[in-house]
Order: sequence, then C-alpha cells, then structure tokens
Amino acid sequence: MTAAPARSPADESPRLAAGCARPPAEVYDVALLDLDGVVYVGPDAVPGVPEALAAARAAGMRLGFVTNNAARPPAEVAAHLTELGVPADADEVITSSQAAASVVAELLGPGARVLPVGGPGVATALRAAGLTVVDRAEDDPAAVVQGYGREVGWAQLAEAVVAVRNGARHVATNADATIPSPRGPLPGNGAMVGVVRDVTGREPLVTGKPDPAMHAECVRRTGAADPLVVGDRLDTDIEGSHRAGAASLLVFSGVTDPAGLLAAGPLHRPDLLAADAAGLLVAHPPVTAEDGGWRCGRWRAVSGGAGLELHGAGDGPGGPPDDGLDGLRALCLAAWTGGTEPGPVHAGDESARRALAGWGLEVR
Repeated sequence: MTAAPARSPADESPRLAAGCARPPAEVYDVALLDLDGVVYVGPDAVPGVPEALAAARAAGMRLGFVTNNAARPPAEVAAHLTELGVPADADEVITSSQAAASVVAELLGPGARVLPVGGPGVATALRAAGLTVVDRAEDDPAAVVQGYGREVGWAQLAEAVVAVRNGARHVATNADATIPSPRGPLPGNGAMVGVVRDVTGREPLVTGKPDPAMHAECVRRTGAADPLVVGDRLDTDIEGSHRAGAASLLVFSGVTDPAGLLAAGPLHRPDLLAADAAGLLVAHPPVTAEDGGWRCGRWRAVSGGAGLELHGAGDGPGGPPDDGLDGLRALCLAAWTGGTEPGPVHAGDESARRALAGWGLEVR
C-alpha cells in the first residue's frame, strides 16, 4: 500500500475535506469491500449495488471482499456473491475465520488442537491452516476460535466456556455486536463472545477488523497500490482503514447512521460518504472552510456555543451535483473540528430542516 501512507489523527487534515474530484473507481485501483451491509443485507443484494460494482470493474477497478462474518468458507461466500450478480472467486474473499486461523497457527504451531465455535467457515479455516479441529472441551484444545454462526447456541457456548476455563486461549474472529438484516440490527459475534468472556472473566484475542491484517492480506492478494476500503461500520471498516493506511468510503446501507457519524472520533472518520456502493461511480465534493464554518455545495455548517447549525441558503461553488449528503458532509467537518458535542442541530432554514429530518437527526 504505497499510495496511502498511514496518517495519525494528530497531524492529518480533516477527513472528508478533500473529496474526490473524479469517481473513486477511476482513482483507486482496488476496492476492499465489506459484505454485510455493503454488498448485501441478509440474503439479498443491496439494490443497485451489483450493477454499480460491475460498472466499477468496467472502469478498471478491481474488487476484493473482506468480511468479519466468519460463518461461511470463502468458496461459499464467492458462490453467494456470484448468485447475487457480483462475480467472485474464492481467492478474492478473505474472512475473519482465515485471519483467526493464521494467528492461532502462528501462536500455537501446526497441528495444535482447536475447538471451533461458529458456522462451518470457522472449522474450514482452521483445517486449511494446518490445525487439528476438536469437538469438545474434554479433547484438551489449546485454543477456542469463536466466529459468527446462526446455529450457535447454548451447547457450543458451554463447550467454549469449559475449554477456556481449563486454560484454552479464547480467540474471537471479530467483536461486532450486531449484524445488519432486513429486520434491523441482530446479534452479531461480539454478543456471543461477550457470553464466554463474562462467564470466564477472560478477555479474548480479537483478530478480525479493525486489525489491519485482514486488509493487508487482501492487498497482498490483489497487488493493490492504492486501495479504497468500502464499509458500513465505523469501528471495524473505517478504523481498519486508518490502521492499514488506506482511504475509506462509508456507506449508509448498513448499520451506521448520520448521528453516529457526527459523533465519530478521529479513528472512525471516513474520507468519503455515499448512500451505498454506487458512490464508487460519482465524484465527491470537497468541504471548504468559510467564515468560521464549513461549506459543501450550497450547504454551510457552523459549530459554536449554541451547538451545530446547518444553513441551506446560497448556491455554493460549482462542483458535483448534490447527492443528498452535501449538508451532512459540512456538518461532519463542523462537528469534528469545532469541539461541540453532537446533539440536536439548529436548522437555519426550511431546506436545512427537511435535510436534517431526512438524515434522522434531531432538530432544534
């Protein structure tokens, strides 16, 4: 990753400020795509995303798929993507199970006995890494690797608890508290990991995103020189991009909402915003400092003693057409640089009031 050196929160220019004058698919050579909440939600593709990714490929961008969901092996993930209209090969997919298996194999050595908890992808990755898979705590595993699986229940969690209490190292493929679904957020692997942690009193080793190893492995496989991380979670995808030294595009098709973005700390602030992965195909406007505030297109946001304010008056400078997020971009810069705690936002005019309501933000 030579084109995107790591930037520390202390010395970087504000995220989002630069925008992207050309569509990211024409600027970055590889998109490192999260899956849940980005390419699909539940069993179905996010509407329009397969077509958008096909267009990104046609523009010369290559795709890699980086998922914290450990339930399925890469070949199964690739087959599902292909069924959804996003052709993929198994070697383009890296899962948190693979990352965990690599870490455990390095820590314990080949052949070490490991108890998998989760979907089939966990055991598949452990075997592929040369580890010995066991079924019970009485089989004396040296580690428990816990990943997401819809079938995980009391029996598997009980085996994990006993094994960890007996001295096995507890390794979690990720700590995502939720996963997106058409019914709203549902319990993720982090919720189940919390059960084992709370009962045993031992903190797990977490190997998935935001650990940079997953993105680094996908970069290695694709040969990316200037990758763009595309994700829906601030604490995994966006933090992972910071830690890997890559640029990022946050999409709102998954779990993050505008209120969460406004409250984001330095490691959780993306470079670009879009409603979904079709944001790869359009230019992104800059956000510029203006009279003590920030302007993006026709929107101006300020942060002061009264909190955040958004004004929609004025035509603004020329640039890409407003995708419905320009005002939010300006608000982000005002919130991140103004030292104001996020809360209800003052609407300076009726257009700002409508925009704030559309983003689900509290208006005062």
